[in-house]
Amino acid sequence: MDQEIREELLRANTKKGTNQVAVRSYNEKLFLQLIREHGTLTKAEATRATGLSANASSVIFRSLENDGLLIRDAPIRGRIGQPSTPLRINPEAHHYVCLKIGRRSLELAVVNFAGQIVSSQRMASPFPTPKATLEFFGSELNRVLRSAKKSRKAISGMAIAMPFELWSWTAEFGAPPKEMEAWREFDTADEFRKIVPWDVLVENDATSACRAELVFGSQAGKQDWIYFYIGTFIGGGIVLNGSVYPGRRGNAGGFGPMRVPDQEGGNRLVDHASLVILEKSIATAGFDPFSIYEADTDWGQFEPHVENWILRACRSLADATVSSLSILDFDSVVIDGAMPESVKERFVAELKSQLRQTDLQGVVMPNIEAGQMGRRAGIIGGAAALISANYMIDQNTLYRD
Repeated sequence: MDQEIREELLRANTKKGTNQVAVRSYNEKLFLQLIREHGTLTKAEATRATGLSANASSVIFRSLENDGLLIRDAPIRGRIGQPSTPLRINPEAHHYVCLKIGRRSLELAVVNFAGQIVSSQRMASPFPTPKATLEFFGSELNRVLRSAKKSRKAISGMAIAMPFELWSWTAEFGAPPKEMEAWREFDTADEFRKIVPWDVLVENDATSACRAELVFGSQAGKQDWIYFYIGTFIGGGIVLNGSVYPGRRGNAGGFGPMRVPDQEGGNRLVDHASLVILEKSIATAGFDPFSIYEADTDWGQFEPHVENWILRACRSLADATVSSLSILDFDSVVIDGAMPESVKERFVAELKSQLRQTDLQGVVMPNIEAGQMGRRAGIIGGAAALISANYMIDQNTLYRD
């Protein structure tokens, strides 16, 4: 990152520290958050960004380093005065077991404190059931831990990212309602707590994907933005005041049911901007519809179905974006999904084009950007959810009783 841009972003930091010892944990989270946003941080940069004293910054850096959360980079030389030493997140500080329950696959991974997948196992499936999920987890957990060279005692927690209400919308993705109904009475967190020694956190998969983008992506400087994740069904998340806002029931940013006007094929966003629509389209041409979920699949073979789907999806997304902007004044829209990077770039470009043709009276054209997590957003987001809960400041709940 250019040094001038870096300094500007640090000066624009809206979260200030306090020199009172009683809230040192807040300051530690603040430093960790700034380091995640900028990659590294020196004592001088931390002091300027937070308004803390140089002594307070030194104490916090020393504490975080002693706790193993931070490690030192090479000193920066060539400037006036003593060389400064940046610190960065220590990937080995914590490791998490993360389970992603998707409508077309199950994935289990060990993810480190820097959001890197250390080991993983994935199983494709036309639809998930509680029984199949427990069997997959039971058969793959030890293998994933061995591959990561981690014992169960070395794991700091477990997160499960999954769609809520899996028993709903079964017809849309061809799942048997009777088998999916088992999810209604299945308490996911409680069932997994019976078989693992860790605390278990469960979060909506699209919200987790949004957290992955916020915690591990390059989103420094953004405060209020929309995140659309194009998976089997479209979902997403909302970032307010620099923190993910999950909503009272954990469904904020669940854009699928959002109504879109004048679109043939359905009046909801999910009816147009979901991969299940592309599935059905390529299936009519004789292709394996589930092949789009495999990372090594060349989507070029599916043209013109991909091009037609992008146009259809972005027409609806443009309407959904304007509706969202009319409620909250977002400055950016981030697009990510289970698709090749080249397709994502086309998706972003088409959404920009559609918005330029849309009536924007009363709202401001937002920045449209590509997300960085891609297919692994949900599984990485599990670690992001645990890190957010323990090592980040939530501006949306900070002053709430």
